[in-house]
This record gives sequence, structure tokens and C-alpha cells, in this order.
Amino acid sequence: MKVLAQAGTITGKVTIKSTGEPLSHASVFLSNATFGTSTAADGTFALYNVKPGQYELVVTSLGYEDYLQTIVVGKNPITIKAEVVPKVTQLREVMITSGGSWKRNYEQFLKDFIGDTPDGKLCKIINPKDLNLLNHKTKKYLEGYSYDFLDIDNYAIGYKLRILLKEFKSDNLNHIISWTGKVLYQELPGTAAQKAKWAARREEIYYGSAMQFYRSLIHNTMDKDGFVIRILQRKPNLQRPSEELIQQKLDKFKAAGNRDSVMFWAKLEELPKYDEHLIRQPLKVDNVLHPTQMPGIYAMAFPGCLYVVYTKKKETFDFKDLYRPLDMENFETSIITLYNDYVLFDDNGVVVSPGNTLYEGNWSLSKVAQLLPVDYLPEGVKN
Repeated sequence: MKVLAQAGTITGKVTIKSTGEPLSHASVFLSNATFGTSTAADGTFALYNVKPGQYELVVTSLGYEDYLQTIVVGKNPITIKAEVVPKVTQLREVMITSGGSWKRNYEQFLKDFIGDTPDGKLCKIINPKDLNLLNHKTKKYLEGYSYDFLDIDNYAIGYKLRILLKEFKSDNLNHIISWTGKVLYQELPGTAAQKAKWAARREEIYYGSAMQFYRSLIHNTMDKDGFVIRILQRKPNLQRPSEELIQQKLDKFKAAGNRDSVMFWAKLEELPKYDEHLIRQPLKVDNVLHPTQMPGIYAMAFPGCLYVVYTKKKETFDFKDLYRPLDMENFETSIITLYNDYVLFDDNGVVVSPGNTLYEGNWSLSKVAQLLPVDYLPEGVKN
């Protein structure tokens, strides 16, 4: 049995750099976790019983630049001296739209950010007008950010999320959704029955997730946890034009009413994007996991793409472009593509080099409605 690691303590003080004066009522939290507080009148704060691991500590206050510091929590207390500076006003593009246009943009945002699922339907954004959404119709993407914290009540899994959304982009051409921001989790109040239901749904989301997979790599428990990894080799399908060209042609011929040309380009659109080959021999943990010189940080690297199968759940979604050999059982499957030579992740099973990975398949379905805090552990599981 693994022993529960000793929880840590973080204390500190937030001051204004130019004057040295304390800053009261500033929000202090660990991004993507359930630990947060506000500074007292003298600028001090404290966070107790923090699960060991790497976190990004965030200090935010109206009129000041966010203060960010990466910390590694262990058995020894951590003391923070945070100095904040006045925020420099940056001009950002603001789109003035009619009510109908904003509603359409917001509906797409909800679908792509929160998720168009039963979980997503149980989420409510309390302050949607704090969003700025820009729809670039010719380039086929929606982008946005929030002026302040987005407050989201998630009654699917029992969390209130406060998200400082720095950047959101939904690329409808390449079907890629990405966002960056800082997130604070708080438990929603509920009855004993509600809390039991939330706990069960959290566990259901966790098992088979990317978070569990990375933790399985660290603890070398892939076999027990039900993960099998292989290499997927890909090369572009030379018979298929680029997605951008296909969409340009479809838009052009649809507008012109040229039915034959629309059908021609629609058939090209149906062609697979890649010629793919799956190497059937499963990989071992040490084939992909590598140590780093940073405490609590791990690197994962592999040639081609990583084909991750979770053998404890059957796939319920029909992925049009997901490669699956006909003789393979229909288990949940995800594909990881690296944009760099490796990806870094921490003891909590969280990627700390954002923008380095692309998920396809099952993990691509996870939106904010299924987002768990980095300090989450299923009931009865020891760290």
C-alpha cells in the first residue's frame, strides 16, 4: 500500500512593488486546483493541506498585472513574497455585434468550451457578458477571452469554477479547440445525495482520462490501470488536397450553385487525411517516459504518434477519422501528437508545457464540463 504524502503549507505576503505597501483583498490560488484564498488587510495569506506536487501560484487583483510563480509543494512549508505592478492597458480587438450575432457566437462557445453533452447541459456561466467573442467567418474560427473571472457552476460534478480566460480559439477549418487560462475550483454546496452523485461522476470521468494515464506512467501501473500504448505511424494522404483548399472550393461552388463540383470536392473531403500504420507491439513505460533535472517533472517522447487504448471501457462515440484496425476491440482510444520533441508533465499528471500536445479520439471529447482539479484523487486512492 502506498502511503499518503504529507500535505504542504504555503504562506506569504503580497505587496505593491513600487511602494512596498501591502495589497489587501487580492485573490491568491493554485491554478487548476481547489486551493484559494484572499489576502488580509496586511497583504498576508495562507493555504493549508495542499497535496504535494507542482503548481502555478496565481495572484490577481483589479488594476494589477497577474503574479505567477511555479512552486513545488512538499513536506517543507513554502513562503512567498509576491510583488505586483500596475497593469499596463493593452488595446485588444473588440467586436461590436448585434444581439443575434452575439448569441450565435456564445452558443458556439458553449458547445466548444463547456461541451454539448449531458454534463455540459448541467453547467451554467453566471456572467456571460464578461466574455468578448470574435467570429472570423472567412478564416472559419472563433476566438475570445474574458475581461474578468468567468464564474461557472458545474452541477454535473459539483464544482464552481472561476476561470481567467486568457485566450480561446475554435478552429472550424482544422477542427482544433484550444484555450489558456487560470482556474480555481470550489466545492458547490449540496445534499448528501447530490455529493454522492457528484463523487461518482468525478470517478467516472477520471478513470481512463489523460490525467490518470500520466499518473500511471509515473507510478508504472499502466497494466493494472488498463492502459496499452503503441506507436501509430502517419504520413499525409497525397490523394487528398489540404483542408483549407477543400473548404474554399466547397464554399465557392455552393455559392455558385455548381452541384457537380460540390459533389466532387465533397468526395475529396471524405478521403482520410493520413495513410496510417499501427505497430502492434505494445510499448513499455520506459520506452516513452524520461526523467528530467527538474524535481517532480517528467518528459514523454516517442516517434510518430502515441496510440493509447483504455481497456476498461468500451467506446460509445463514433469517431469518423480515428484509425482502428478491424480486428481490434472497440475500447476507448486516444491519439497523442507532439508539436515538439517531448511533452513535460508533473506529479499530478498534468501537462506543464501547454501547446505541445494534440489529443484526438476519446480525450478530445473532454471539455470544461469534465475538467477535474489537478489535486483530485478518487475515493480510497492514495497518492
